[in-house]
Amino acid sequence: MQLELRHLEAVCRIAEAGSLGRAAARLGVSQPALSAQLRRIERAAGGELFTRGRHGVEPTPLGEFVLSKARRVLGEMDALAAGARAAAPHATLRLGCILLVLVDRLIGRLDEELSGQEIAVSIDVEHSVTTLSRMLGAGQYDAIVYGEVDDHEVPLPEGVAARTLVPKEPFCVRMSAAHPLAGRDRVDLADLAGETWMTMVEDDDGGPEALVEACRRAGFTPSLRYRIADRKMHYDLIAAGRAISVSQPTAPPAEGTVLRPLAGDPITGRIRLAWNRAAVSERRARLLYRAAGLAYLDNVAHNEFHRTWWEARPELHPVLD
Repeated sequence: MQLELRHLEAVCRIAEAGSLGRAAARLGVSQPALSAQLRRIERAAGGELFTRGRHGVEPTPLGEFVLSKARRVLGEMDALAAGARAAAPHATLRLGCILLVLVDRLIGRLDEELSGQEIAVSIDVEHSVTTLSRMLGAGQYDAIVYGEVDDHEVPLPEGVAARTLVPKEPFCVRMSAAHPLAGRDRVDLADLAGETWMTMVEDDDGGPEALVEACRRAGFTPSLRYRIADRKMHYDLIAAGRAISVSQPTAPPAEGTVLRPLAGDPITGRIRLAWNRAAVSERRARLLYRAAGLAYLDNVAHNEFHRTWWEARPELHPVLD
């Protein structure tokens, strides 16, 4: 058997995962199938590539040699594919996004940053981070912009690079302007124990779990009743006093509602950009990052409390090189 690119990728994934079980899950195959494939690869390589123990697998000296060469070969193939796509005339860059606040501004910023690039950009909005990641891995998107809440990390497919745009932002609460707590500068989460909550539209970015856990620490279980993606309906229900919701602090004003920071920042999020290295050159990835960063900054002034919070933390600001 001759070694192929897929065999080199399997060896790299096993080394990164530290176990056959985790590597199989990331590759989307069964563990017995991956074990059998590894045995065939080892026969072709001329020796054992990993030692197996109670705590997983570790590369042998031969394995370290094969890994170093495999990573170089795979990196060169990624660069070849990315360079070929970047050189193709009139290419379309397919961008997938979660319904983040910055999406509204991102379209215009992309037009500015990619002007003169002879490339069209298509943007789709999804309600699932898992869907975005899967479509990126399948080549249906070239890049994605997405959010993660608290400690949740979205698994990304192989061949993908990622960069954090905003490492931390404090979620706030949106409530009716007539709410008894609407006049406060800051709201304690515990004071919202009896409220009906609008759940986050994205249910696989760690958001719902983060809300439930934050409420648990505050001494109550939230009543999660509504899950509505339509912005107008979402805001109308809140304005009518039917529900409250957590929100990005950069969200714009909505008639009949107010945004208030939560004391102690019990829920935080971050925003990331990921791209397929075989489809997006490093230069275009930098332009994408810059456009997304500028789109975020366009929204910082929406709420004075967040502008003050943001300006006091320059270490969180995106580096727009």
